[in-house]
Amino acid sequence: MASRTIDPNANYPVKEFDLEYLRHGDTPYLATFYQPEGEGPFPMLLAVHGGAWNVGQRKENEVICRALAASGLLIASVDFRVAPAGPYPAQVQDVNYAVRWLKSRASEWHGDPETLGILGASSGGHTSLLNALKPNDPRYRALPLKVASDLDASVQYVIGCWPVIDPWSRLVFARTTPAAGEGFGGAEAKLQQTMNYFQNEAAIHEGNPQEIMERGEAEQLPPVLIVIGTEDMNLPLTLPQRFAPAYRSAGGTCRVEWFPGQPHGFARRDTPDARRAIAVMQEFAATCLAEPVLA
Repeated sequence: MASRTIDPNANYPVKEFDLEYLRHGDTPYLATFYQPEGEGPFPMLLAVHGGAWNVGQRKENEVICRALAASGLLIASVDFRVAPAGPYPAQVQDVNYAVRWLKSRASEWHGDPETLGILGASSGGHTSLLNALKPNDPRYRALPLKVASDLDASVQYVIGCWPVIDPWSRLVFARTTPAAGEGFGGAEAKLQQTMNYFQNEAAIHEGNPQEIMERGEAEQLPPVLIVIGTEDMNLPLTLPQRFAPAYRSAGGTCRVEWFPGQPHGFARRDTPDARRAIAVMQEFAATCLAEPVLA
């Protein structure tokens, strides 16, 4: 057993650097590290960007990552394959690999592999939840890790920032709501991006965290925090209202924090509500990590 936590009031100097963590053919995929200065060992967090499964890049959540790292979290924010070249479950596989890779090399960066959590934004929240719920799914674990091949891809907790918990409901929302995705390409773009990634409707239902809960397919139920604004027009606000009760009914812990008047992606900017959202994330991580975790 191990017990490691963070201090939300701490203010560590943070070192930033990039490393290649994965390669597909001739294409390298990088991780940007946000490393608190000190001997540690520091709790660890994997950050997964959004972009409707089609775009995005690892540094888009750097405001969040820097603030969380300053409180004592060793963070790696990763790039991964995106659609249409990388359809489902390609990015789930890359993130699953990243979890195991980080655990295998944690000591190099003064990290504690037993404390690894995951943060996902928007479509990255979908990817993060799939890995958290089914870390040992053979399809998701399809990329072999040459060292420490027996490492598990489980995580200690999940932070979902405006996450796509139910891609099917989001698809229906885009089909029926003209303003859906306003400022993000519009409803038609959301429809195309969803199908670019999932390819067909059967895959949308299969790789769906909400439906995984309803079908009783979850392997693990780490604590979940959902951070979302009440003016988010990129996904239906009913998603957390359905997911949280389903998660609790299955025996898990799910906390939803609403931010009045805030849009999709609001915590990526340095604003009072963004700072409050980050404080909620820090407190949630500290609470999760204060409890003993399985080695």
